[in-house]
Amino acid sequence: MSKLDVEAVKRASQGLRGSIPEELATPVDHFGEESIALLKFHGVYQQDDRDARKGARETGAGRDYSCMIRTKSPGGYLPADFYLAVDRLTDLFGNGTIRVTTRGALQLHGVRKSNLHEVIHQINEHLGSTLAACGDVNRNVMASPYPLQRPDYKAAREAAFAIADALTPRTQAYYEVWQDGELAHTSNAGPVDEPIYGAAYLPRKFKIAVTVPGDNSVDIYTNDAGVVPIVSRDGKIEGYNITVGGGLGMTHGKHATYPRLADEFAFVTPEQLIDVMKAIVIVQRDHGDRTNRKHARLKYTIDDRGIAWFRSAVEAQAGFTLGAWRPLPEWTVPDYQGWNAQGDGKWFYALDVLSGRVLDKDKIRMKTALRDIVAQTGRNLVATPNQSLLIVDVDAKQRATIEAILHANGIKNDADEFERKALACPALPTCGLALAEAERVLPDLLGAIRQAWQAAGLREGAPTIRMTGCPNSCARPSLGEIGIIGVSLDTYHIYVGGNAASTRLNTLYREKVRGEEIAGVLSELFRNYAADRRPGEAFGDFCLRAQPAFV
Repeated sequence: MSKLDVEAVKRASQGLRGSIPEELATPVDHFGEESIALLKFHGVYQQDDRDARKGARETGAGRDYSCMIRTKSPGGYLPADFYLAVDRLTDLFGNGTIRVTTRGALQLHGVRKSNLHEVIHQINEHLGSTLAACGDVNRNVMASPYPLQRPDYKAAREAAFAIADALTPRTQAYYEVWQDGELAHTSNAGPVDEPIYGAAYLPRKFKIAVTVPGDNSVDIYTNDAGVVPIVSRDGKIEGYNITVGGGLGMTHGKHATYPRLADEFAFVTPEQLIDVMKAIVIVQRDHGDRTNRKHARLKYTIDDRGIAWFRSAVEAQAGFTLGAWRPLPEWTVPDYQGWNAQGDGKWFYALDVLSGRVLDKDKIRMKTALRDIVAQTGRNLVATPNQSLLIVDVDAKQRATIEAILHANGIKNDADEFERKALACPALPTCGLALAEAERVLPDLLGAIRQAWQAAGLREGAPTIRMTGCPNSCARPSLGEIGIIGVSLDTYHIYVGGNAASTRLNTLYREKVRGEEIAGVLSELFRNYAADRRPGEAFGDFCLRAQPAFV
């Protein structure tokens, strides 16, 4: 593929239309490169089966093309009817699995170009959307997924939905292409321009997360912008803390690209929240780097120009002075499993889904179980940033039904700390950017690491493990107590020293380690940790303290 001028493609796209409608109507099994760039804004990535490439070369056949479709689900919220529609569509037109992403959305894999219109049309018919799930726009707004009926959690959920709505592209192209001109959501009716994004949209993707003080389930410092509601003791929303400038993507061997944690930026009143979020996006639109896509995220704009400049620019755009950041309690990451009270007489059930892959495999029929639970109880689901699912708003009398369905489908939901804390991206064979495996090898790798951990005499406090097939960092490996990032086929860099609260970047420990050698390389660290740790010292904290000894 030639080097595409993405900026020119966006400007000439007529509001993200391009030639997508015409190409959808042709019998060719794949899109051209300009449409591939624009389809991302519609929530679609064109992919091919990389496992099949070698055989195709040998036989002279073309690539086995398909599409990955990502939903936009603010706060991870998955209404029952929408979830059942996705479940059905994956069987009819996909590879039969659903994938929970690390931003609390869903992905459908293996959808052929000829079926793409029908799948996205049906998603919208069932009150879902894929608009702006990808592309150079604000993407899925994360929120703490836990349905606790507390003022702060309610404020976080409401803020996530409000921000998502305010920053949704206004182009009619999405509805014209996928709904045949019929608007499924009346809030988007009427011809409009792009008052926030403009004709060229943003220089690169933009990510926002919302959570409550003390709950860092969203890895808030990895986002371009973060929002934390501050609620008084009597339940009144006093305002919101704002973070800016986070992002983890990098390129191996290129020091000009790097992971960065967000700055604790400002405090705004409830009335100012949406205006300041718009202002942050507009400043990045106007000043982000449009010449080098690897240098186009907000983190580089802030590092290049300084946080003081950025604050002044946001204030000028918003039309008011920003307040000072308010101190917060120490961050933790909640670890719910099984049944939990919501605080309103209802319950939620936290179901661990390793790597977020919902499927029926052998005697463990998770896809069937979830479909039956949602169909029989009518309960909604919430996708979590750690790739798991919550069944929410459950009446006490429905608990027995849910438990019976889980049991009938072989689901014990007894994952240990290693599995509950682990994240992995899809990587091979579908992702075109993957340099190495991730999701497919994670179960065996976790088993080997767990064995090394136990061989060192360790039994509790399993470390957070994040694994990706490339340094684009979809599973946020730079925060893990152990981060594993693909370099080439079956070869990885190993990073250590992050913390369980996801507030610290880790450090390169070993380069170019073969997959089968990872557990052995870590075993020495585990033995040192077992011998030299301080009382209550977590593995990541030990690695940080002992760093001079092992680097």
